[in-house]
Amino acid sequence: MILLGSTGSIGTNTLKVANAFGLPIESLSAGKNIALFNTQIHQYRPKNICIADINDATKLDMAYIKAQNIRVFFGEEGLLDMIKASQSTLAVNALVGYAGLAPSLVIKQCGKKLALANKESLVNAGWLFADYPITPIDSEHFGLWYLHTARAIHRLCITASGGALRDMPLDKLPFATPAEALKHPNWSMGQKITIDSATMVNKLFEVLEAYWLFGIQHIDAYIEECSAIHALVEFVDGSITAHISHADMQLPIAYALDEQKAKSMRLIPRFDMSALTNIHLKPIDSKRYPVWDLKSTLLAYPKLGIVLNASNEIAVGAFLDSRIDFGSISACILESMRYFDSIKTHTLTDIQDIRALDSEVRAFSASWLHTTRP
Repeated sequence: MILLGSTGSIGTNTLKVANAFGLPIESLSAGKNIALFNTQIHQYRPKNICIADINDATKLDMAYIKAQNIRVFFGEEGLLDMIKASQSTLAVNALVGYAGLAPSLVIKQCGKKLALANKESLVNAGWLFADYPITPIDSEHFGLWYLHTARAIHRLCITASGGALRDMPLDKLPFATPAEALKHPNWSMGQKITIDSATMVNKLFEVLEAYWLFGIQHIDAYIEECSAIHALVEFVDGSITAHISHADMQLPIAYALDEQKAKSMRLIPRFDMSALTNIHLKPIDSKRYPVWDLKSTLLAYPKLGIVLNASNEIAVGAFLDSRIDFGSISACILESMRYFDSIKTHTLTDIQDIRALDSEVRAFSASWLHTTRP
């Protein structure tokens, strides 16, 4: 298999599942964590590797890489070339952010099975994958897939933990620090997705993903602080089915890698049924999560996901660098969505169109933050 983003949370869990399934790793890619990447190269002995920055090449264990005749690629173009050069028919995209879009499109171009953990691929270009089957690696979308049956569906529901700031007083929320926003109560994730959880942008991404994956526009989300219920499906007949499991990403990863083995092998702990007495579903309050008011607009005009993602990446980066306060993230997104409202009618037929709009949104968002920051 091909694994993009091997040193992140999804990547390391994917390697654990692949090891349990006896699935060989042909190609690996990583970002800046070269020390862990070297360890993975020794353990899994891939034929091809790629790192994001050629300047980090000196940190690679080149003696081992040369001895094993491992082919090395660098940067965005190198990553795309590695995918094309790989013989594996299964590719897991666990990259973070907009950088994951081009690799997903190349995986599709090569006709490989796409196991997708990169939210931004569908958020930015879901219509470009409309004719291509995707296996989601995400607890919520895996839950929806798990529950999906031939019965007529009325509504899809996904859940949110509420993020690190879910109990912070509203008057203090705009001034939360990066350290506070990164203390996720349930999950250990990368910095950006943890901030996205605190703003609820992550759930907007997942709503758009669900729209493109399942072709259903009636999608809701609720806060479920225990992260035990991952998804619910309401059928036309009035019944509702919930997907409940221990919060462990190895379950959706296992089904994405090998569904038959996943059905017959336990990789996660048994769920404690007594925990159900503590589970409550709560509506998402737009006073705490202002961007949630964008849900209906995004479902009506899903190509606005490009604006959502680009403005969010600029704002989150500025927040993590302590250049803006927490409240400015949502404010920047809302202002960018207002400014680029006219793209509702744009065609955006290929990645070049998407890249042009993405660059324009990033420039606007950066300028807006610069002129309005406290």
